[in-house]
Amino acid sequence: MSLLYADKTILLGVCGSVAAYRACDLASQLAQRGATVLTALTKSARQFILPASFEAVTGQPAITEMFSPLPAPGVEHIAVAQRADLFLIAPATANILAKAAHGIADDWLSTTLLATRAPVLFGPAMNTAMYEHPATQANMALLKERGALFVGPASGNLACGSDGVGRLADRDDILDAVAVALHKDKDFAGRRVLITSGPNHEPIDPVRFIGNRSSGKMGRALALEALRRCAQVCVVSGPVEVKPPAAAEIVPAATAAQMREAVMARLDQCDVVIAAAAVADFRAEQVSERKIKRDGNKRTLTLAPNPDIVAEAAARKRPGCKVVGFAAESHDIASNAAGKLKEKGLDMIVANTVGGDANAIGADTSAAWMLMPGKEPTSLGCIDKTSLAKRIFDCIRELP
Repeated sequence: MSLLYADKTILLGVCGSVAAYRACDLASQLAQRGATVLTALTKSARQFILPASFEAVTGQPAITEMFSPLPAPGVEHIAVAQRADLFLIAPATANILAKAAHGIADDWLSTTLLATRAPVLFGPAMNTAMYEHPATQANMALLKERGALFVGPASGNLACGSDGVGRLADRDDILDAVAVALHKDKDFAGRRVLITSGPNHEPIDPVRFIGNRSSGKMGRALALEALRRCAQVCVVSGPVEVKPPAAAEIVPAATAAQMREAVMARLDQCDVVIAAAAVADFRAEQVSERKIKRDGNKRTLTLAPNPDIVAEAAARKRPGCKVVGFAAESHDIASNAAGKLKEKGLDMIVANTVGGDANAIGADTSAAWMLMPGKEPTSLGCIDKTSLAKRIFDCIRELP
C-alpha cells in the first residue's frame, strides 16, 4: 500500500450519524497510508461508536470534550487546528454544516473548525429530506464559496428505510478526495486530461470474448494524480477491476472500436492524452450471434486488426496537445519502446516490462522506462503505480 499521506496530520471529525461506524474503517485506512490521524467525536457520535475504536486503529487519543480534567497533550483545539494538514468531517450531519456555515462554536469540533486554516473536506450523511432542505443546500453553497470541499453524498438505501441521496460516500471515494485535498501543487489547473484505461473485451459470441489481464490500476493512478494537480479528467475505461476516481468523468468503452470513438470525439478538447489502456490488437472477424456449441471439432478463429488509437490521436491532435503512450514489452524494452515512440509520433512513451509476479499485467508495481524524443531512455526500476503516475505528470509538465 502506497504511503500517499505520509507525514500528514489529518483531523477526522465524526458526527452523530448512523454512518459513524464507517468512519472507523476510514480512520484505519488513512493511518495505513501513513497519516497521523486525530479523531474528534461529537456527543451524538458517541451514541453510535466508542472513542476506543478509533484509538485502537489510529494509535492516537480520541478527542471528545472541550474541557477535560486531564486533557491529552496537544489536543487542545487551537493546537490541533494549527497542526492539521486537513480537516475531514465524515460523516458530516446537517447540524455541523449549519454550525460551520454560520460560525457557531459550541463544542470541540465546531470550535476547531473556526480556528483551522487547513483545507476542510465534508462528507455529508443524512436523510434525503434533510439533505435537500433549502437550509442545508444554502449552508453547503456558502461553505463552498468559502473554499470548503465536499465528497458525496451517495444515493442508496438509508437507515431510515427510504431510498435516495444522503448516504456517506464510499470509503475509496473519500480517500481519493483526501488525496486531492492534500496535494498543494495545482500545476495542471485548467488543463483537460484524457486517459484510456483497462482492457478491451472483443466478443466472439454472446458469452465469450478476447481479452487481457489489464486491471485498470495504472489508469486509475494516473487519473487520481491528474485530479490532485487540479486537471479536468476524463477516463475512457474498458471493463476494469478497479474503478476510476469518482471525481473524473468516466466513459465506458468495452471494445477497441468503442474506445477509439470515445477518444476521437473528445480529442479536440484535450490538452493531454495518456493511452494507458491495454487495447486489444485484434478482434474476431466474425462474431457469432449464437453461443458456439462445443461439439468436439476444432474451431478456427479469424482475427482482424484493431485501430491503433494512440497513433491516430498523435496524428490528429490539435497544436499544443501532448500524447503519451504505453508499451508492454517482454524483451529489448528500451529499444522496442523507442521504435514505437518514433513510429507513432508520440511526445512520450512509458515502457513496462511484463513477466513475473512483480511485473505482471494487473500488478501494483512495474519495471518502467520513460522515453522522450531526443533524450536518452530513463529507467525507473521497479516502481509502484502511484509513484509512476507522479513521475509521468512531472515529465509531461516539462515537455516542450
